[in-house]
Amino acid sequence: MKTTLEELLAFVTVVDSNSITHAASKLNQTVSGISRALGRLEEKLETSLLNRTTRRLALTEEGQAFLVHARKILASVDEAEDQMAIRRQQPSGLLRVNAASPFMIHTIVPIIGEFRRLYPQIELELNTNDHFIDLLEHKTDIAIRIGELRDSTLHARHLGSSQRRALASPEYLKNHPAIISTEDLTSHQLLGFTQIEKLNEWPFSDDNGHLLHITPNLTASSGETLRQLALAGEGIVCLSDFMTHKDRMQGDLIEILPQQTVKVMQPINAVYYRNTQLSARITCFLDFLSNRIKIML
Repeated sequence: MKTTLEELLAFVTVVDSNSITHAASKLNQTVSGISRALGRLEEKLETSLLNRTTRRLALTEEGQAFLVHARKILASVDEAEDQMAIRRQQPSGLLRVNAASPFMIHTIVPIIGEFRRLYPQIELELNTNDHFIDLLEHKTDIAIRIGELRDSTLHARHLGSSQRRALASPEYLKNHPAIISTEDLTSHQLLGFTQIEKLNEWPFSDDNGHLLHITPNLTASSGETLRQLALAGEGIVCLSDFMTHKDRMQGDLIEILPQQTVKVMQPINAVYYRNTQLSARITCFLDFLSNRIKIML
């Protein structure tokens, strides 16, 4: 578009004021600035829009025709700005959130009803992946990542941290030898992760003062699968508090060697692309999730 909004606004204001001087006052500009804007507009359109005399201004035929379009354009801009203001006050639109299935099940799902009541105009799409994803490839607005972040191209908002503990069901502990020290773990069924090897470092100190690396007897790619196996009495598992809090409170999983446990906290972050400005729906979701997580963890 050759013409600018500034030039259109100057033209319409001059017509409505019937005076360049009055238009300059309304727009908080100089008379010469308004005159130059009109001159540029007529030069771009290659036609005269106004007949000027010392006493009055009059629209040309071309000016009358152009005025209709100019008013429509300015009205559309005003409407668009009003809609953006409304969206800031009442966030709306599609919001795509991705998280590992345990975090989605145990942390997001229980509070999603409250979020929907607070923001009924936001349409949520909840997706799960047990591995880090490419946000653009998966068309994701927000991804929840647990553990240390490595991708520097993303913005991150820290939501909280969750401790890891070694756990087993009462049934398993009843039917297997007592666990007095970490050396006893070698004679037990250990449940571990298939692909994220770092998660097979349990929060106990080995002989060198490092975290204890275990060799699992049974592995799975999903923490939720491991949780279900532990609940079924299949072995000892090491998982984050966010997914086992209720199990521990109900006595379905019992922490082993609590006195020897090293406090290992997993950071929980929401990530999104750095080169995009946060929309209202993303901001309100992050604020909501951050407040609820602090209460839950």
